[in-house]
Amino acid sequence: MANTITSADSIFSLTVTNLYPSAQILEGYAADAMFALGDTELAQTVRGADGKLSAGFVFGEYLQTITIMPDSPSKDIFETWMLTSRTSIAVFRCNATIILPALGRKYTLTNGVLQRVKAMPDAQRVLQAMTFQINWESVTAEAYNV
Repeated sequence: MANTITSADSIFSLTVTNLYPSAQILEGYAADAMFALGDTELAQTVRGADGKLSAGFVFGEYLQTITIMPDSPSKDIFETWMLTSRTSIAVFRCNATIILPALGRKYTLTNGVLQRVKAMPDAQRVLQAMTFQINWESVTAEAYNV
């Protein structure tokens, strides 16, 4: 494991069933927001009248936001995915692998669905970054040796 916490050397490879069967490496991220996975709920709790806390396991969502620049070559991947989904009125599942060499970790993301898209970049002084959200069925981590 390197003595750094950089994310600049991360590798995000994505496959989309029937569209991109071979892994596509994402690139051209926004400077301050490459990809982020939201918090995942693991339990529901309720407190009884006597103050006792009851809890039950739940399957929470793994909602990930990917932020790319409007001139990113990866924009075409998401735009094709979005267009194909809309025109065929269908959902195309995806899988991904994220390698974070700085942490010596590999994350496997499975059975995802492109849930939200930024259809076009916001036009300000310059065109702004675009976000795409994938909801994953599962995310697992394991050690990765560089």
